[in-house]
Amino acid sequence: MSEKRKTGKVIGEIFKFVLPLVVSVGLCYLLFTGIDFRQMLTIIRDQCRPEWIAVGWVFAIGAQVLRALRWRLQLAALGIKPPLTALVLSIFGTYAVNLVFPRLGEVWRSGYIAKRQSAPFTSVFGSMVADRLSDTAAVLLMALWAFFIAQRPILSYLESNGESYAAIGRVIASPWIWGALLLCVCLLVAFMKIRSSNTVIVRVQKVLDELWQGFIVILRMPGRMRWLLFTIGMWGCYFTQTALAFFAFPFTETLLLTHGLSAAFVVFVLGSISMGVPSNGGIGPWQWAVIFGLGIYGLPSAEAGAFANLVLATTTLLTILLGIATFVTIALEKRRHNTITTSNNTPNPPTNNSVQ
Repeated sequence: MSEKRKTGKVIGEIFKFVLPLVVSVGLCYLLFTGIDFRQMLTIIRDQCRPEWIAVGWVFAIGAQVLRALRWRLQLAALGIKPPLTALVLSIFGTYAVNLVFPRLGEVWRSGYIAKRQSAPFTSVFGSMVADRLSDTAAVLLMALWAFFIAQRPILSYLESNGESYAAIGRVIASPWIWGALLLCVCLLVAFMKIRSSNTVIVRVQKVLDELWQGFIVILRMPGRMRWLLFTIGMWGCYFTQTALAFFAFPFTETLLLTHGLSAAFVVFVLGSISMGVPSNGGIGPWQWAVIFGLGIYGLPSAEAGAFANLVLATTTLLTILLGIATFVTIALEKRRHNTITTSNNTPNPPTNNSVQ
């Protein structure tokens, strides 16, 4: 391997694994330097009602099962039919892997299902990309709805924080950002239309085409209505988990009773948007987003920090527990399969059929 390729590989590894860790640690440092840690722990110890967090876990697990059901429809349209149990395990495992190696969980689940079903990895990966892109579209729609139903408190908060308001306006109005997005789309379309005998170009085009086929299968697959219902149910479960967490503290419960479900919805949407920031399981960006959302409704930083950190900590604990159960189950499944294979391949002992 040449020095350039080695350097490029090292830089790629740093970007994939080290950068998210730095982002998580940096944001957590800034987060906790602005919050009285002892006061936050006191609030959690004295005011938290953990039973509401526990009920929220049920909906968190339900959301992941619905994600597996939705993905099964996409895979079935590609002729890949893994059992639901394997798909549920793959979803549980994805979130657990992402805690350690951000974004690698999606690659792991695609590889796990592709290997298990002896299916093309790129097709499975393409369906996973479609799964994630549909999540992005759903979050964008929810963000628009959140702004519509809560525009008064959001605008009031932004106007009272002039720098944030101006920064958001500059991003939205920037012709460079929209021009860069349009240029990327044009370059991608032009690249796919190139007719070349170059092996590398042909291979990349094939991979992109298989990814595209995995994506557009949503538009033409049977069971599109079920896919939509699973999507609504999945996001409904995620939102319900957040809304139930508001009852875990008296101050967030009061906020919910005062402003209605729109307050929980705004916090939920901001938290969902933050998951797009590269980090280990949302640690850092998610708390920032939730504290910002609660601040829109006037909740002090200490209480907002207690809520955000407790909810994320308990969700992370659930992810770890499900991850352990997943990898133990997969290991036992492989062991059982290997035992059966070995016993089937063991020759029968010779029998003595000679006449005495």
